[in-house]
Amino acid sequence: MFAAVLNAFADSVNALLIGVLVAIGIMLPQGQYRRVATRLIAGDWLGVLSAALVVTFLFVGIREHVMAALESPVAGWTLVAVGVGLAVLAWRSKGQPNAMVDKLLGPLRQASARTVVLGYVLGVVQSLTSVPFYMGLMYLVAGDFTPLVTYGGLFFYATFALSLPTVCAVFIGVVRAMPDSWAGRAFSWARTNSATVSLVGGYVVAVFLIIMGAVIVARAA
Repeated sequence: MFAAVLNAFADSVNALLIGVLVAIGIMLPQGQYRRVATRLIAGDWLGVLSAALVVTFLFVGIREHVMAALESPVAGWTLVAVGVGLAVLAWRSKGQPNAMVDKLLGPLRQASARTVVLGYVLGVVQSLTSVPFYMGLMYLVAGDFTPLVTYGGLFFYATFALSLPTVCAVFIGVVRAMPDSWAGRAFSWARTNSATVSLVGGYVVAVFLIIMGAVIVARAA
């Protein structure tokens, strides 16, 4: 269970969603920001939960293979490879902002059902393209839990996977309300040095995945 939680937190480093939250935090008035950010995160949470339900159902059907994969060094080496790949991508990008953020801002100028739908799509796509997402669910399925705990735990899994974007959204709201506070100054610094922040975040996730993979490989040896 602890490994599943760790992977959920790793999955929460969602650069695209956080970038969108920062963009609307700058673009929208305070009241409008709260309404849009709340709907966006709620939709993303539903997307993560939906993807987790489907993937977990599939993993339960092949539980023996999932357990065998986790007990072999293959899963560990996969995490190491992904970590190295993320580090290389972070280095090559130099922390430059994702162009996709600008394309997503159109439907986010007003709080509406489209905001929730966009959040839902982001949640599904981000989850299904994230290795930590699959690894966390594999550990959850491989655990000796009842179906109620396994599927009920997905509520918390989706919540953990949205923990960092939620904290960022709240932080941006505080900054908007108190721009002269320490949080406001920190946000101003992060916005000015966004490339550095993005680059460091990418490296942190890469190192985390490499360490997790190395631990798995060591246990399987």
